[in-house]
Amino acid sequence: MTPVNQTTEESNVVSVTDYIRGNIREYGMLIALVAIMVFFQFYTGGILFKPVNLTNLVLQNSFIVIMALGMLLVIVAGHIDLSVGSIVAFVGALAAIFTVSWGMNFWLAALICLAVGGLIGAAQGYFIAYHRIPSFIVTLAGMLVFRGLTLTVLNGKNIGPFPKEFQVISTGFLPGDMIDIAGTPVQSTSMILTIILPIILFYLAWRRRKVNESHGIDVEPTSFFIVQNVIVSLAILWIGYLLSSYRGLPNVLVVMLVLIAIYAFVTRKTTIGRRIYALGGNEKATKLSGINTERLSFLTFVNMGVLAGLAGMIIALRLNSATPKAGVGFELDVIAACFIGGASASGGVGKITGAVIGAFIMGVMNNGMSIVGLGIDFQQMVKGLVLLAAVFFDVYNKNKG
Repeated sequence: MTPVNQTTEESNVVSVTDYIRGNIREYGMLIALVAIMVFFQFYTGGILFKPVNLTNLVLQNSFIVIMALGMLLVIVAGHIDLSVGSIVAFVGALAAIFTVSWGMNFWLAALICLAVGGLIGAAQGYFIAYHRIPSFIVTLAGMLVFRGLTLTVLNGKNIGPFPKEFQVISTGFLPGDMIDIAGTPVQSTSMILTIILPIILFYLAWRRRKVNESHGIDVEPTSFFIVQNVIVSLAILWIGYLLSSYRGLPNVLVVMLVLIAIYAFVTRKTTIGRRIYALGGNEKATKLSGINTERLSFLTFVNMGVLAGLAGMIIALRLNSATPKAGVGFELDVIAACFIGGASASGGVGKITGAVIGAFIMGVMNNGMSIVGLGIDFQQMVKGLVLLAAVFFDVYNKNKG
């Protein structure tokens, strides 16, 4: 007979098997990422985890992660955005014209570029939200329009180089002195942040677990919680140590981590985040409950435009020139990252962490296949099959449940 005074914690704790089964999508994608990284680490003869390659991996994929944050909200709301690659190229072209051709202050140019990205998103969101034109059609038109505008603005030529101060955003590293750890010189500021990050994440995870317990939500056993968080912390410390032993943490990585934290908070803790999920889950019921669904859809595209503008500047600065072909095919990588990370094509489902994991799965595969010398044709086939497998896995588990 169950005691009357049984604690809430005891009644909410489920077995490890049941907990993993209930979160199979998240654990499956994380295991897949680890497996892909381990495979390429051995297949490339240890090149993948070399500090210089890890740094390149971050620099090459930061913009995909940044855009995936916005694309996830668009997909969760029940829409899609095919224009992000063209917005990347167009905003990058504007950044080059402002700073290189006109000599504008780079901070002012950056603000204008972000505003332009937001305006583009607002224009597309207006037709989608208030005129009910399918997002596929509107953003397909945007993809063509802004690709054409990029060619017109650049006149088919590359513009560069950018001012050195502006490039720091994309190619710079955190400042700091070199210190010795275990016989290896590492960058002090980066190493300190690497140590602080897992402590913060562990505290937030523990706090979230306690909140779930207080609300009667099932939680994993304490021992399993501690083990998985220790593993994550060790992984962060190891990767941070490797990055710190090269040149430190890239500035763009810090920007990316800050954005991930902001969007994770917005989707989990804010009213607007919950409403976006409700919108994608059942738009009619959400509207009947008094929520302005049109404004929500509009805002998701404004947000996507701003993040695409930021990504456009990062890419142009990394290449040190604006090119008419920038961003070609990026929309496919970003959308694939969201679906691989667990977003549902029907809307209402998806997590920020899943989108980030999906983006890094795509990035590690791109990096690993390039190191071993696989052609772009084979790379595209592999990525397509991985996307299909991820969506099949998701549909299979839903039907099984």
